[in-house]
Amino acid sequence: MSRELSLAEIFQLGYYWETKILLTGVKLDVFSALDGRPKTAGEVAGRIGAHEPTLSLLLNALVAMKLMNHAENRYGNSSIAEKHLVRNSPQYIGHLLMLHDAEWNNWGRLEETIRTGERSVDRHVFETDPELGGNVLAVLDRIGKQSGPEFAKRLQLNGQVRMLDLGGGAGTNAIAFCHVYPELTATVFDLPATLRLTEKTVKEAGLESRIALRAGNFNQDGLGGPYDVVLMSDILHYQTFESNEALVGKVFAHLAPGGRLIIKDRFLDEAGTGPAWTTAFAVHILVNTQQGGCFKTAEAMRWMSKAGFTAVTELEKTAVVQGVKA
Repeated sequence: MSRELSLAEIFQLGYYWETKILLTGVKLDVFSALDGRPKTAGEVAGRIGAHEPTLSLLLNALVAMKLMNHAENRYGNSSIAEKHLVRNSPQYIGHLLMLHDAEWNNWGRLEETIRTGERSVDRHVFETDPELGGNVLAVLDRIGKQSGPEFAKRLQLNGQVRMLDLGGGAGTNAIAFCHVYPELTATVFDLPATLRLTEKTVKEAGLESRIALRAGNFNQDGLGGPYDVVLMSDILHYQTFESNEALVGKVFAHLAPGGRLIIKDRFLDEAGTGPAWTTAFAVHILVNTQQGGCFKTAEAMRWMSKAGFTAVTELEKTAVVQGVKA
């Protein structure tokens, strides 16, 4: 039996203050300004071009949030901030947080969107700010390197598999699959601008001979093939129901007999009220995309069945579904 929220917890849910304080700190790059040596508020203000008295309020709040420490009138980074919020750190995640800050005004129009049903954006921020988009993909690539190999192992592929990573971004999954399966070759299909980053990550992994890049719009252009496995990872929620249904049908035509389509995404359960994070993500997609949405596992499985796939199964609950081309 689920526990009811307390009044204090309701208030906590309504306080977005700390969120904006963190995002502003990242945007101003105060953590990088403190890299290596504690500094006074005046020294930090001088480095980032800020007003010292008001900056002090922000720094004090970051101390209280345990992202900074304060001693002898000087501010320093906590260990977690030093690792993830200093720009020159290899584990920097600030670009992903700056994406959230770029979407801040869209969230401010949520009430209007709910009242009218009309979305307030006509392009995703990746299209309006390609540099930010590329930086975010780089962060997601680094994070995905930790989970990609285990995901690949769970799919249990064998032999000389030809794989298409559709909308593959930085090539994170293709690289992971190549590391797990020595005989696998992959093609990463994505937009030309995205593939500039993909080319870099593939070269860094030393996999140019096993991973090919194919530029285009997967809703409009040919996909190549035939392939033994097609992976669609985290691309459904940027598209409409109809576009996804058509894309699944298109993929069917590019698979070899016995080939597998694997869709990995953030799926809602049948009631649409869980998982909790995905229900919030669905609202995020509502206010930050022109036409995207979160879909139910059963909907993706129906797309597969309609396209002609057999043995359509949910491999991982609200996360991964698979269809086989007979």
